[in-house]
Amino acid sequence: MNKTKWIIFALLVVAVFGGIIYMSKTNDKSSFTGDASKIITDGPIADQVYGSRDQKVVLIEYGDYQCPACLSMYTPVKAMTEQYKDKVTFIFRNFPLTNIHPNALAASTAAEAASLQGKFWEMHDKLYETQDDWKSVAVDKREAVFAGYASEVGMDAEKFKADLKSADVAAKIARDRAAGNKAGVASTPTFFLNGEKIDGTNAVDAQVLQEMLLDKIKAAYPEAVLPAPSPTAPPVQQ
Repeated sequence: MNKTKWIIFALLVVAVFGGIIYMSKTNDKSSFTGDASKIITDGPIADQVYGSRDQKVVLIEYGDYQCPACLSMYTPVKAMTEQYKDKVTFIFRNFPLTNIHPNALAASTAAEAASLQGKFWEMHDKLYETQDDWKSVAVDKREAVFAGYASEVGMDAEKFKADLKSADVAAKIARDRAAGNKAGVASTPTFFLNGEKIDGTNAVDAQVLQEMLLDKIKAAYPEAVLPAPSPTAPPVQQ
């Protein structure tokens, strides 16, 4: 083998090993080894939590802002978690299905960027309530659309636009997805109630979810006097 071939061979070896190291580091960044059934505080951005933090009753949603089924569950879940917020720990984690929802990752990024100004839940609600308006927006228009929402919910739009590029935001979404992958999430919405996976038709049946939630609340707080359940939306027709 002449000198030129040796040089080419050496460069190829370096490239291959460099690729392996890169992939290893990338996988490490998106891996998750903690307890996905509880509030995750690892990393620069902790889980987005609404309601009680005592974690006796923990409802976790892995959601996609562009997902129609997630939208169908948005209103009933919001009603349930508001009504029982002193008893239920509600955690929302990002699980954008980018293969079928091209704007889902951008929407998750917008929500997590909003969290850096203490406005996660306001942006979360805004994204679901305006899904039809932004789901098909062109890539070069998304930032302006989401920045407009940021202004509407009382945020500094320029800071928000800068935070869309934050490494912390990207790491938070990667961790959410890794936690979902570890838990066996394959579709949205997928809910976990005290560690029990609820997916399939039950994940889009508000009545079933509400009954399961109430059972857990009654078991955790046997002496509590609970308000009557709120009306829920009918199951989504598949």
